Amino acid sequence: MCGDNTEESYRKRTLPDATILSHVTDVHCHPTDSPISQEQIDKLPINICTMATRPADQPLVKKLAETCPEKVQPCFGYHPWFTHWISLDSTLTKEAHFTKLLLGNPDLKEPQDFKDDFNRLLPLLPDPTPLESILSDLRRNLEAFPHAMVGEVGIDKQARIAMDYEAYPRELTPFTIPMEHQLAVLRAQLDLAIELGRNVSLHSVKAPKPTLDLLDGLQEKYSDRWRRISLDLHSCGFSPETLKSKKHPNVFLSLSTAINGRSPNHRALIAASAPNRILVESDIHEIDQCAYRTWDMACTVAEVRGWTIESSWEDNLQESDWGAVRRLEENWRLFRQARHDEKLPKKKPRKNTANIQGGQSETV
Repeated sequence: MCGDNTEESYRKRTLPDATILSHVTDVHCHPTDSPISQEQIDKLPINICTMATRPADQPLVKKLAETCPEKVQPCFGYHPWFTHWISLDSTLTKEAHFTKLLLGNPDLKEPQDFKDDFNRLLPLLPDPTPLESILSDLRRNLEAFPHAMVGEVGIDKQARIAMDYEAYPRELTPFTIPMEHQLAVLRAQLDLAIELGRNVSLHSVKAPKPTLDLLDGLQEKYSDRWRRISLDLHSCGFSPETLKSKKHPNVFLSLSTAINGRSPNHRALIAASAPNRILVESDIHEIDQCAYRTWDMACTVAEVRGWTIESSWEDNLQESDWGAVRRLEENWRLFRQARHDEKLPKKKPRKNTANIQGGQSETV
């Protein structure tokens, strides 16, 4: 059932029985980016986490979750590709905002050479939305769905702004979004996630150090409150060496055929990861492909980890007899449950020699 793992290998996989698929969760997908029929929803054999990325699809994710609450977990957030639409200074005009952000980007060499590109792009850009309004909308959606996640949010050092995002093929401009701006928008959304105790699906492309610095900063700022949520590095592209750190027990990773399957490095990532922090995803926008893509990655994880794959579903098994689906299901349960601060080993009391009296020592 688990053949070769190429970009098209998911087409060669045979889906298992529905009783097994019902225990599979696609932890990151974008079905609202395509038209969805009720028939497709009814036939969906797995559970999915549906990501929002920009203002237009927040209500679409909400509607899908209301239509199919037993299979769909909504995720609300603003993707780094669209953070230039968000203003950190509501007093700036549209032109002033984008001039400062794009032509003022320190990564843009010789900005005067790109004035024509900027003048073509500016009329196609929306009026920027103040960050405060974005956060208010995000809070409303999260509070409307008590189990909703924050996602897809993150940072991307590689992505260039499209002249028209809805056009196909997309024409890419020379402009990128300054990392400082992306981080400001991301931190604000993560602050809200921690405040409300919501798990996060994080996009990180070509930015391992800024991402690790961000995680360290959250630990320093929030301490145990940071560990009370889970964070998934979706379609993770980190090096295996980066994953060896055990500093953040609340950080998981998920892998997809669509993104990770393009590189053989993903198998090394699976091998290097903690076995109880691996998740699987499709990262696809066609809802009827979610099961195939997610199952393909589940098979790949099983191959690399040496896990068996269930041919039937049996309850009350010993952990030593678990197959890949049950192990991944347990990982997803741990992710959703979060509260990783409660799983940390307690520090042993240490002696304070300055307070030794009569042979007795105080502990602190």
